[in-house]
Amino acid sequence: MAKIKRIIATLLRLLAWGAALSAAIVMVTSHDSANVLNLSFDAKYTNSRAFVYFVIANAIAIGFSPIALFLSFSTELGRLVFLLDVCMTLLLTSSISAAMAIADVGKKGNSHAGWLPICGQVPKFCDHVIGALVAGFSAAVLYFLLLLYSMHTLLDPKP
Repeated sequence: MAKIKRIIATLLRLLAWGAALSAAIVMVTSHDSANVLNLSFDAKYTNSRAFVYFVIANAIAIGFSPIALFLSFSTELGRLVFLLDVCMTLLLTSSISAAMAIADVGKKGNSHAGWLPICGQVPKFCDHVIGALVAGFSAAVLYFLLLLYSMHTLLDPKP
């Protein structure tokens, strides 16, 4: 039974790692340029601090997942892994929320602030951002499932 628990935790962690990795790669490679009224502008993820935060949060999760794979839930380090899983879940959730807010403004604009939507001018950039947000949301959901599973494992330590 302990081996099955370890396999499930490893599988969830690897899936979360893959989702975070793909989210970071897709966001970093998102760029497009457009000409509007003879003015050229580039759309890159670095133009928005929320997108940079999204990439950094996913990079932290990418670095943490392999380390946590080697730590056991049965020792005192298991409690530390659980606390760090809570931190990773919250970090990914906050980064996806911030990035989704900026993506929504980019797609729909904000008439009250006078911000125009940009997705009509740079559709390749917006498509990449949407793909990164889907992968990032998947990573956050997988980390949440991993958090619930870790909590179950720590509270019910039967082998």
